[in-house]
Amino acid sequence: MAFLTKLSKISPLARVCLSRCMSHVPENTVYGGPTPQTADRRVTLNQLKQKYKKGEPITVVTAYDYPSAVHLDIAGIDICLVGDSASMVVHGHDTTLPISLEEMLVHCRAVARGAKRPLLVGDLPFGTYETSTSQAVDTAVKVLREGGMDAIKLEGGSPSRITAAKAIVEAGIAVIGHVGLTPQAISVLGGFRPQGKNVSSAIKVVETAMALQEAGCFSVVLECVPAPVAAAATSALRIPTIGIGAGPFCSGQVLVYHDLLGMLQHPHHAKVTPKFCKQYACVGDVIKKALSEYKEEVNNGSFPGPSHTPYKMNPDDVNGFFKELEKLGLNKAASVATAAAEKMNTAQRPDTEASQK
Repeated sequence: MAFLTKLSKISPLARVCLSRCMSHVPENTVYGGPTPQTADRRVTLNQLKQKYKKGEPITVVTAYDYPSAVHLDIAGIDICLVGDSASMVVHGHDTTLPISLEEMLVHCRAVARGAKRPLLVGDLPFGTYETSTSQAVDTAVKVLREGGMDAIKLEGGSPSRITAAKAIVEAGIAVIGHVGLTPQAISVLGGFRPQGKNVSSAIKVVETAMALQEAGCFSVVLECVPAPVAAAATSALRIPTIGIGAGPFCSGQVLVYHDLLGMLQHPHHAKVTPKFCKQYACVGDVIKKALSEYKEEVNNGSFPGPSHTPYKMNPDDVNGFFKELEKLGLNKAASVATAAAEKMNTAQRPDTEASQK
């Protein structure tokens, strides 16, 4: 009663603040009304739809780990795709088929820790969604719940995969479809071959994209198809198309992080780097140069120098350390430590004198 009496005497503003503090309902609830969109807030499907309606291109980059995800975050990329191409780019396989769901989840979690702004999309790896719709939904749920993704992507072409996409959407999970060159189907396609180069193949690309739209996909990737085919599919659809090797007429574009940076200088990577990829940097050359310089400096003893040897003991502790080594009978170690201390002091004097001038 005493508490209620005191509460009745406080100002209305204070009473509102106090009631909010006492409430079990969070300050920002789903029913709390709209909140302003800030630059560091996660990209949503509604934002992507707005970009699509305005004709603004959607940017997508495929990345596989925390450092690359951080770079995408800083660059303001719209969508980060954790692709099963990690099988080739990161794990060194010749195809996307060997990567497992468990391996994909590791990549997904790492990316989720680094990319706070882009919409996160995880690929469903080969063999994890084709058997049944229940398998497809279970895998998609894992990618969101255990991988930290916002949506999934699956390669759609066959009726069973379109059915899987529909089941996943009906389970409440956002889906991106994928048509044209679908790397998981290389045994049927006869390798990594472009699609849509003849009339029947081109019509199939458009019809499959439309079927994925009807299944509920919010976007479709068009890979390695002629530009007119991609333009036709983009025109026929009411959802964004994301092109990769499909020309400039799609609603957005996607490239692999390592490819666009020119990161890997190795015969294997040269073999799997597609013709359509533009290298915006030659990071691999920079990495090679840096590693060669590091090796040379370690070999000639110039690294680490005084500026990269920051941890020091005060003179009294140094002398006490030498004496304790001698007590332990480690006279040679004491002599080596003494010589090291003198050498570091000599090396650091020029830096100290220079900073005092």
